[in-house]
Amino acid sequence: MKKVWILLLALCLTLACVPSLAQGNVLRYGVDADAAGGFDPHTISAVASMRMIGQMYNQLVDVDENLNVIPELATSWEQPDDMTYIFHLAENVVFHSGRKMTAEDVKYSFERILNPDTGALGNSSSYVGDIDMVEVVDDYTVKITLKNINAPFLANLSSSYCSIVDKDVVEANGGSLLLADGGTGPYTLGEWIPDNSVSVKAFADYFDEAGKATFDAIEFYVMTDASARLAALRTGAVDLIVADTAMLDLVKDDANIQTISYQSRNYTGLFLNVNRAPFDNPLVRQAINLALDREEIIDFAFNGKATVSGFVPASLGHWAVDVTENEYYTQNIEKAKQLLAEAGYPNGFETSIIVGLLDSIRDMGLVVEQQLSAIGIKVEVKDVERGQYLDAWNGHDFDIMVCQNGAGSDPSRAVAFFFKTGSSANIQDYSNARVDELCELAVATSDAAVRETYYKEAINIILDDCIVAIVASPQEYFLASTALHDFAPNASNANNFAGVTLVK
Repeated sequence: MKKVWILLLALCLTLACVPSLAQGNVLRYGVDADAAGGFDPHTISAVASMRMIGQMYNQLVDVDENLNVIPELATSWEQPDDMTYIFHLAENVVFHSGRKMTAEDVKYSFERILNPDTGALGNSSSYVGDIDMVEVVDDYTVKITLKNINAPFLANLSSSYCSIVDKDVVEANGGSLLLADGGTGPYTLGEWIPDNSVSVKAFADYFDEAGKATFDAIEFYVMTDASARLAALRTGAVDLIVADTAMLDLVKDDANIQTISYQSRNYTGLFLNVNRAPFDNPLVRQAINLALDREEIIDFAFNGKATVSGFVPASLGHWAVDVTENEYYTQNIEKAKQLLAEAGYPNGFETSIIVGLLDSIRDMGLVVEQQLSAIGIKVEVKDVERGQYLDAWNGHDFDIMVCQNGAGSDPSRAVAFFFKTGSSANIQDYSNARVDELCELAVATSDAAVRETYYKEAINIILDDCIVAIVASPQEYFLASTALHDFAPNASNANNFAGVTLVK
């Protein structure tokens, strides 16, 4: 099935979020969702907020598109033993407040992440939860000691969840950075008009010459309707938009618009709440997986521009397994019906699927509704507002939920962060002792081949338990004016505007 788009140019003119033409060297960016809750890098995970957070904050290290760890706030580091890391900091880093960053700020940032009262997303072994002690050696040297060996620790530090923040700004704002700016990044937080726009402004004292802001400001305009974003791009109201795959055919002959894409490390699929009947029954979960025609879902929800995937996408290289070899990835309606009957549901049952946030998530829910009806499962698709969607995610309050997640740069995130018992992102409340054991074994060795063996066993256990029905890893697309030059997003940094220019 193909989704048919009707482009209504007039719609753009009626939307309050459509910008007037900006003055000066400003990048105007049409995005698909508003910032969710604010801009605290330690507590906010929404992609919509991460676009701004990525401009405002830095970490000790970064990861390039080939998953190599590279310097950022730390110019170099050494590892005297398996659980000790010594970082040497750049000495010219200035917070947006004007104060110089020192090792004390690094210590404060990690202590804030590790404080359970913060609710920090990085406080897990998939990030920096294994830190035992952070010590200031001198103003520009910091020593981190772990409780346990954690092989991906260095790569984990590249996450925005591990951003270095300004203690003075945090404390001046009651411990919160949701509406404040405690960063060191190339841009500072400007104005946020909820449901309309967010701006970030160039920071003149940014420490890294190569990464300095090339725009006076970046203005993010919220346009949830895809046709409105495209209309705004065509009329010159914005320079860059988040694109839907259905837009591609509409612009293929437009000489004034360029298409920019990359293969993501994201994946989209169904998460099944194993704490609720009948999803606590593995036969039911297996039946749901067998009922899905993943290629049909990809055609409808992604306009064919995605790859059948598991929760460790092929873009993670040798860490991934070939899910097409798994028996539950091939549609088999008769076997699915048989499994439902064995589980005590010969006539199926009624359930609900929560969708929201993205058109691809909503569209997937519609196709799944049809496909599950073929085995007698009657589905109510609940398309909820952003706040309700996030509440359901955080509260694990759903039967089935369509989610798009990011696999990160290491299988410790792709596997342990989402599927280890008690992990903050384990929204389906899955628990498997062997998976937990394998995750712990995998982070306790630096031998990549051994780690791969552990993770692949864990991946296959989770696939066979069918607690999720992952469908696809999509290509991500942007459309831009041909005046935009040198914008080259990748899976490690989809919103890297260093060196990007507008030439009009």
